[in-house]
Amino acid sequence: MYVAVMSLILGQGLFFGSVRVLEYGFAVWVGFHLFVLIYEEPTLRKSYGPEYVEFCANVPRWIPHLRPWRRDRE
Repeated sequence: MYVAVMSLILGQGLFFGSVRVLEYGFAVWVGFHLFVLIYEEPTLRKSYGPEYVEFCANVPRWIPHLRPWRRDRE
């Protein structure tokens, strides 16, 4: 969801040639990144424990894989 929002904002900035929209996109990305690091990941780590730690070790934070990660493949 975060990647989709960022893609839309940055796409609009490029399409309209607006530096202000690109700056806004950068600020939004920083906000999303801090929210994920400070709140979302610690909360999930506390809720799901070792399963979430394993998931984080195999799935990148921002750039999605073309194929989904499955625990049985490893």
